Formats: sequence, structure tokens, C-alpha cells
Amino acid sequence: MKLLQELPLGTRVVVRYRIEGGFTDALGNLVARDATTCTVETRRGPVVVAFDAVALAKPVPPPPTRKSGGGPPSAL
Repeated sequence: MKLLQELPLGTRVVVRYRIEGGFTDALGNLVARDATTCTVETRRGPVVVAFDAVALAKPVPPPPTRKSGGGPPSAL
């Protein structure tokens, strides 16, 4: 896929690609590429995707920041 070959490394992307039985997605930073594959660093680790398996790909914004404080508010 041409887009994945042109985006700067470090760009956050979502890539939908073919697997046996259907499709799956990889969401994370584009960290490497060569002539036939790209690597997306996801929360679960690196995912190597063959360009010829890619159905869709696009850059996405950074993840939302989590608000600190956690947990439900305390009762008064």
C-alpha cells in the first residue's frame, strides 16, 4: 500500500489487513518498513503486515489522554 510506504515512521496508523478467515486491524505507531512489509507497534507488541495483505490504512490522531483521579467519586 503506497500510503504506508510514504508516511513518516512514528506516525500513528490503523491498518486493516487480510488474515485467514477474514480481516483484522493493527492500531499503533508505524515503526519500520521494507520493500514488502511494515511493522506497527501496537499495545500487544509489534505486528508485521505484508503490503499485499493490506485492505485499508490511514493515519489516526494520538490516543486520548487519560484523566487522573481514577475510581468513582466518594460519597459525601
